[in-house]
Amino acid sequence: MPLEHAPFSKSEYDRRIAKARAAMERAEINVLFATDPSNQAWLTGYDGWSFYVHQGVILGLDGDPVWWGRMQDTNGARRTVWMEDGQVHGYSDHYVQNPVEHPMEDLARRLRDMGHGSGRIGVELENYYYSAKAHAVLTAELPEATFIDATALVNWQRAVKSDEEIAFIRKAAKISEKIAILALERAEPGMKKNNLVGDIMQAGAYGVGDAWGDYPAIVPLTPSGADAAAPHLTWNGNEMKAGEGTFFELSGCYRRYHAPLCRTVFLGAPPQKMLDASEALTAGLEAGIDAARAGNVAGDVARAMNAELAKVGIDRGGRCGYPIGLSYPPDWGERTYSIRPSDETELKPGMTFHFMPGLWMDDWGLETTETLLIHESGPAEALCNVERKLFVKD
Repeated sequence: MPLEHAPFSKSEYDRRIAKARAAMERAEINVLFATDPSNQAWLTGYDGWSFYVHQGVILGLDGDPVWWGRMQDTNGARRTVWMEDGQVHGYSDHYVQNPVEHPMEDLARRLRDMGHGSGRIGVELENYYYSAKAHAVLTAELPEATFIDATALVNWQRAVKSDEEIAFIRKAAKISEKIAILALERAEPGMKKNNLVGDIMQAGAYGVGDAWGDYPAIVPLTPSGADAAAPHLTWNGNEMKAGEGTFFELSGCYRRYHAPLCRTVFLGAPPQKMLDASEALTAGLEAGIDAARAGNVAGDVARAMNAELAKVGIDRGGRCGYPIGLSYPPDWGERTYSIRPSDETELKPGMTFHFMPGLWMDDWGLETTETLLIHESGPAEALCNVERKLFVKD
């Protein structure tokens, strides 16, 4: 793909490759095989719904990276990566879902041909997209190589966003605002949940202005009533009812970049315990945002939030946030640091994370969250602009 059609500048890709190689050198890795589709996209621009088969980016300490995958996906790679066509390699379709031959046999041959047959090879062991079978075959095919666990090596290089990336996240945030407001406005007794989700998904795809909507890495999570006590239920065909609360966990997406946003609506008169919890949660969010400053650590944000919840007797526990940006299903988190009291990761300008202190009680749930951007000075910026409160519709 001509670089002038790529989503980012050449200097941006050069920055990313340099950061990844510096991390490889620190880990004494000669060549990295990155299978996480988010890392593939970050390094090369590759963007396609092909992560259900084996594919990845081969990154050495010099030269351009190589995208490797199924042969029928190579045309898609040529249309999305910033490198020349010669840096796109495909394997035969007879390897796909073949119980006796495996795509890693092809990858091993290519690594040997590139001079890495006895090198130190980094692989993402803790990853949705790199299977136990893949690792077993690759190590068997390259017995002279040394394999290094490079889990999250690239992910950590993505933690501080460039100005170009932040511009994309801001566009995603505008879409998040739109779909959250739509969900709150359309929620009413008798509204079938699947119809509401259909409206949300359509609005997300339409986007806002020139920010067209991409598919988010997580589908809309919209449980109601007692179902809202579970954080990860999706939707059904039931009608919304008076006397129930529903949280909407949503994100707009622009060119694979996300800005998650959650709000909760109650149809009717909410119980006092839910109103009290919402007020404390809002206070906790504001305290956490104030603590989210460059030079502080992730744990400072969690401790500030927890102190407000403790005032109404809520001991939430667990983590209450995670970094976000570029991602593919099944998760929009970047899987590096966490917003929790024990995490001492320093917050740096350009970091973006979903501040997500959801409350899931015995028979109800409440989510009010923000996507935050760390600045050079002062508190973090909330990228979406939707009032922080429990929305009540009589």
